[in-house]
Amino acid sequence: MIHILKSYLRFLWNSKNEHGVHSPFVFDLVTKCFYDKSSKPEYLLLKEYRNSLLKNKNTIEVTDFGAGSRVFKSNTRQISKIAKTAGITSKRAELLFRIVNYFQPNSILEIGTSLGLATSALSLGNLKAKITTLEGCPETASIAKNQLQKINCNNVESVVTEFESYFKNHPLSTIDYQLIYFDGNHSKKATLNYFELLLPTITNDSVWIFDDIHWSHDMEEAWGIIKNHEKVKVTIDTFQWGIVFFRAEQQKEHFVIRT
Repeated sequence: MIHILKSYLRFLWNSKNEHGVHSPFVFDLVTKCFYDKSSKPEYLLLKEYRNSLLKNKNTIEVTDFGAGSRVFKSNTRQISKIAKTAGITSKRAELLFRIVNYFQPNSILEIGTSLGLATSALSLGNLKAKITTLEGCPETASIAKNQLQKINCNNVESVVTEFESYFKNHPLSTIDYQLIYFDGNHSKKATLNYFELLLPTITNDSVWIFDDIHWSHDMEEAWGIIKNHEKVKVTIDTFQWGIVFFRAEQQKEHFVIRT
């Protein structure tokens, strides 16, 4: 917790709003997407999805292949508590919806479904997109699949798998994801491994979002390596997320943006 507090204070010190952005591409993204305060009917569905989980007092046995939890001491966890403490916040779910709605990617990959709070935002952002979401835990994946069906998110394919196994069994030449949301294993080694594995699939318009980039010293190191990679052109640190673009026509720039 001390690490995250220090990181957040550094973020606040370095962060800017749209007035500190001189890239037209990033300025439009910040003003037309990040700071879009207009009401969206999909927000009600996102709220409905979350409230349904918060009311669910059943327990499940969580299979955790990631970096573990700072909150839970046991793998037997109440669904409502997972949604409350481990899921994406309402504010970030709405932002994720707006990002998908802004870029309109036709194909999306989510690495780490959990209870599907982020998945619902990805789905509602573009109901015409094909979404593949990967989850290692069968029980959380099952909850998410049922919840998504309740709000008619029918463009989601849920795959229960260990992430590396999925990539090994699916040739990279067949993968064409325009947006990837990395939220499966918050460790430096795994994050960089997924980054390197999927790098051959990028196009000029690819959008990659890495969750919890300030989770630990290791994750901050991973984020630093990703930012400095020669193929990465534009990065945005929103504190919770690191957003990556590969636009060859842009000079290499890094932005720290309050959302």
